[in-house]
Amino acid sequence: MIHDYLDDKLHDECGVFGVYRRDDELDVVSTAYYGLYALQHRGQESCGIAVNNDGVFYKRRELGLVNEVFTKEVLEAMPRGYMSIGHCRYGSSGKPVRADSQPFVIRHIKGPMAIAHNGSLTNAAELRAESELAGGIFHSTSDAEVIAYAITKERLTADSIEEAVDRAMDRLAGAYSLVIMSPRKLIAVRDPMGFRPLCIGHLGNSDIIASESCAITAAGGEFVRDVEPGEIVIFDENGCRSIRTHCGKKASLCVFEYVYIARPDSVVDGASVHRARRRAGAMLALEHPVQADVVVGVPDSGLDAALGYSQQSGIPYGIGFLKNKYIGRTFIQPNQKLRENTVHIKLNPIADTVSGKRVVLVDDSIVRGTTSRQIVQMLREAGATEVHLLSSAPEFLYPCYFGVDIASRDSLIAANHSLEEMREILGVDSLGFLSVDGAKKIPEGCNLDVCTACFTGEYPVAPPQCPKNSKFDQTLSKNTND
Repeated sequence: MIHDYLDDKLHDECGVFGVYRRDDELDVVSTAYYGLYALQHRGQESCGIAVNNDGVFYKRRELGLVNEVFTKEVLEAMPRGYMSIGHCRYGSSGKPVRADSQPFVIRHIKGPMAIAHNGSLTNAAELRAESELAGGIFHSTSDAEVIAYAITKERLTADSIEEAVDRAMDRLAGAYSLVIMSPRKLIAVRDPMGFRPLCIGHLGNSDIIASESCAITAAGGEFVRDVEPGEIVIFDENGCRSIRTHCGKKASLCVFEYVYIARPDSVVDGASVHRARRRAGAMLALEHPVQADVVVGVPDSGLDAALGYSQQSGIPYGIGFLKNKYIGRTFIQPNQKLRENTVHIKLNPIADTVSGKRVVLVDDSIVRGTTSRQIVQMLREAGATEVHLLSSAPEFLYPCYFGVDIASRDSLIAANHSLEEMREILGVDSLGFLSVDGAKKIPEGCNLDVCTACFTGEYPVAPPQCPKNSKFDQTLSKNTND
């Protein structure tokens, strides 16, 4: 993997997709495939599709990208069915293992259930320990399996799967956007805070659930609306209905969906992602004016912000980097020298744009700083006389517990260095970050409040009190007695 490049960026932990067929000619497997393809940016570690074929569930999940796992032969071998759900995963830590791939299919006394999850529970460790003490056996480290246990426990006494989900939500804390499939129903669930996006659409007479609107349109459908925070939406033979017993809390959508995670052609909770990034760049121009000759962005999500900066400041916009789109996630670096040059392999500066010029370099975020330092050096080598680095996100100072992989403050450059120290480390002539107030204003038209806890440390939900990792994921010590 291209660790040096990718690991210096933040990652969301997944994309989810679901389709309920009401048109006989619709292929739910192909529809899920196209939906996951559009959500590939949300997770490149593994992917999977589960199909409901008249109450019998079939699943395929493997490590790899969507087009690697679901070849033409694999897709043709899967049953057609009338419902399907899909998932693409990014793991926040540890070595990728197939057992963590989703969707999970659970078979219990009330029938099968498939589940795909995006987010991160803050009480996953407690819920898992409770299930283990009751005899539960876990096959993965995923929160999705914890959620499945919670729902299954309630299903034993509930009159319906949606009632079981409603009860289970009383015990779940943190971020979760779910797509759940039972023998007769497809269900969308969004946590009461609305941390992660989830929306629904139509494809003819059929219904679609997706993490982002871009997946609905990519599958040929039409976006209808976002799932409300706390809402449970049920699709079955009688149509669509909702349960809103968990709605009404103050929402806290992750602002980083607009800064980096979501695709620019998506509309998340009423706000265009592309427009939000351009607004971030425009606000940067107002907060951090610079005398320069050209504005360039770091591909991909830094490009929209750079355009916004250029339009607001009047400084010409230029294409400063060529991104090698043919290098995939499994690109092999055979020796240390190539590992050190990873960013050069992934990105290459266009000297004609920057040579002899004062450059404003706009990136979506500066997390650890290693990639930023290399990119700045590349611009210097290409002839830039000055480099002014600006981030369209505020300084990352605190861990995230809601689905973005900021596990601790130790590796965050802004949490451990002053602005002047960071400027020297990164090798830039000036350095600036978007203000927290500015970040809150970028999603124009958003109908939810946004979470900025990774910038401020003000968490809308209490952080976890104990580690999520199971003792079975730890290596044995010399003092182990078992």
